[in-house]
Amino acid sequence: MAARVAVFGSLNHDLTFWVPRPPEPDETLRAHRVAEHVGGKGANQAVAAARLGAHTSMIGRVGTDSTAPIILDQLAADGVDVSAVRTVSGPTGTAVPIVSDDGQVSIIIAAGANGAVGPADADDAASIIESADVLLVQGEVSAQASAHAAAIAREAGARVIFNAAPVPDRADLVLACDPLVVVNAHEALELKLESSDKVLVTMGEAGVQVGATRVPAFPAEIVDPTGAGDAFCAALGVALVEGADLVEAVRFGAAAGACAVSVAGAQPSMPSRAAVDEMLASAL
Repeated sequence: MAARVAVFGSLNHDLTFWVPRPPEPDETLRAHRVAEHVGGKGANQAVAAARLGAHTSMIGRVGTDSTAPIILDQLAADGVDVSAVRTVSGPTGTAVPIVSDDGQVSIIIAAGANGAVGPADADDAASIIESADVLLVQGEVSAQASAHAAAIAREAGARVIFNAAPVPDRADLVLACDPLVVVNAHEALELKLESSDKVLVTMGEAGVQVGATRVPAFPAEIVDPTGAGDAFCAALGVALVEGADLVEAVRFGAAAGACAVSVAGAQPSMPSRAAVDEMLASAL
């Protein structure tokens, strides 16, 4: 049977700019390109899981603006169950990724409807969370809400993966639920975490640290790194549910992340199962 994945988190409207380099203070910088995409770490991970073959449900909130139906329609088109996505008056979450020519990305986010996500959203979706094999949570909604969702999942025997990006206030509440944690080096330092079999540290082209083991990255042409971490987290969760050991699952996630960086936009870059399998095969 297909893996059952529940995602509790953010849904965003992304406006991405490609620039020669990050702007200096007081500087007006011309962009090479600008594009609108569907994004949000939660929504990205939900789409990634669905494209990898998982039965996926999204739990979160959108606003009452014109971007909300676009976001929901896109998720539904990818096979994601959006019945647990609620609407709150006001704007949908917004993100502005800024991608420089050296392949680095900086992202500005405005929470919008994501700021209204609370423990009650987890309670309302408890049946979805309880029936999942794995719950994915991130840092773009409140830690109190994510921790409550994680507690429901753990009580039901589901695995929890916490992508602490960005690091939320009271991240300790989620960490107390004993999740598998995915962080980059900066986030690991902020949370005072060291790599182990419970803490995976992603390092871009340097690979992923799993305790004493370094899982290498797959070579890829970097067009836009936005969403690569989301592809990694979703693939990691799917692989673990399918019976892979931790290092194998990290390798599957790294292949998904490598696929993602070669495509512009966060959600458009979430890879298919065939693309990830091809990436894995290319390294044999």
